[in-house]
Amino acid sequence: MGALDYLSNFCTVTSTRSKRKLCCTVEIKVKMDCDGCERRVKNAVTSMKGVKTVEVNRKQSRVVVSGYVDPNKVLRRVKSTGKVAEFWPYIPQHLVYYPYVSGAYDKRAPAGYVRNVVQAYPASNAPEENIVSLFSDDNVNACSIM
Repeated sequence: MGALDYLSNFCTVTSTRSKRKLCCTVEIKVKMDCDGCERRVKNAVTSMKGVKTVEVNRKQSRVVVSGYVDPNKVLRRVKSTGKVAEFWPYIPQHLVYYPYVSGAYDKRAPAGYVRNVVQAYPASNAPEENIVSLFSDDNVNACSIM
C-alpha cells in the first residue's frame, strides 16, 4: 500500500488543506460598564468562526471564549469594539506561594485573584519547602522525627 500512496500523491490535484485549530479557552480582561458594552463584546466574539461558547462576566471584567479559535484573533476582535482589552493576567490566589510579593498583588484584581508573576513562585531548591515536607501528613517518617 505504501507504493500506491506514494504514486497517488503525484496524480492528485493539490488542494489547500487547512490545519484544524486546537480547541482552546481564551480568557480576556475587558472593562465593561453597562449591558450594552457586554452585549457588544459578546456579539462580536460569538460571530467568529469556530467559537463554541462565550461567557461574559461584567463584575470581574472577564470574557471566556471556548472553541477552535486563535487567541490573538479573539483579542483583536474584542479590541475592534472600542474597548481596552488584554489577556487575562490573573490566577487564583491559592495557587501562588507568595501572593503579596511586589507586582503580584493588584488592587484592581477580582477578589481571590493575583497577577501571574514569576516572583510569586518559590525557587526549585527552596529550603523552606524541604523543612515543611518533613512534618507533613504525606511523610511516613514524620512521627519518628518528632
